[in-house]
Amino acid sequence: MTETKPQVSLGIRFDFRNPAFAGTSMSERYVAALDMVEWADNVGFSNAGLSEHHGSADGYLPSALAMAAAFAARSKKMAIVIAAIVTSCHDPLSLAEQVAVVDNISGGRLVLGLVNGYVGSEFVMFDRPINQRPKTTSEVVKTLREAFTGEPFEFRGRTVRVTPPPHQKPGPPILLGGTTEPAARRAARLGDGFMPANPTIWDAYRDELVKVGKPDPGPMAASGGTSFFHIATDVDKGWDAIAPYAMHEANAYGEWMAEAGLSGVDVGGYAMAPDADTLKATGQYRVVTPEDLLAELQTSAPASLGFHPMMGGIPPEMAWESLRLFESKVLPHIMPA
Repeated sequence: MTETKPQVSLGIRFDFRNPAFAGTSMSERYVAALDMVEWADNVGFSNAGLSEHHGSADGYLPSALAMAAAFAARSKKMAIVIAAIVTSCHDPLSLAEQVAVVDNISGGRLVLGLVNGYVGSEFVMFDRPINQRPKTTSEVVKTLREAFTGEPFEFRGRTVRVTPPPHQKPGPPILLGGTTEPAARRAARLGDGFMPANPTIWDAYRDELVKVGKPDPGPMAASGGTSFFHIATDVDKGWDAIAPYAMHEANAYGEWMAEAGLSGVDVGGYAMAPDADTLKATGQYRVVTPEDLLAELQTSAPASLGFHPMMGGIPPEMAWESLRLFESKVLPHIMPA
């Protein structure tokens, strides 16, 4: 009998946290990620994601566009999704130039996510007022739209021109993030898509789209959000191996969100955990066997899998163990979408 293979959308993402206890140099981590992107592109992944923060003690990627260019050079088919760039940390014209170059390198595979930002230290670092975030994001989106034409336009009282234009016409898709209803409605008016940290505001996004005469995208597509999984042949040993990195990620994000008044799973998915057992009980971080993962996919297709192989500073060799188990034990029994 012919095996019925579930259709699964595959993605892989990186943020490059590299805490000291991981024992890995940043250079080693970058090289490993490029190898993983090439591998993912070859086996049928549809997208590779990057996220960006600034001044993080663990080396969190500060330049997503530079890394996106490297991803583009090591892949041929997959979309390269930046989710997301903090608008206040960038000059709009310089950002437009970099986006155009990366989109041309990739042959039009770039998807650009923009957010207002919430980490207070980033606004201090770049000497930008945190209370001007929505205004800044609106200006950045407007500037990018005009810059992507390749024609002269007015910017802060002067005539400027950004060349070359991007490969995509009229430019890479611009997705906007947010946690509030005003952010959802702004995304509907300004963006090409929405990345809500709070799923309860999706209906406000849909409502505003209809008001401005844009198509209703329907209910929010199911996704794994910020949840993480690692594949291992022994679940208990696998959890012991990843637990320090899960604790680091959860508490690092949780601290940022607590400082910004955004604690809770409904506005980002991360909260600080006092110990590994408490974190494990949340289900936010899971270790699964190849057989269990395949069983889940066979009952939930069409499905999506988002890999975050070096989550929280997981060393490359441990990340590869999970990816290779997926390649040998799961991938032959599914159909990449």
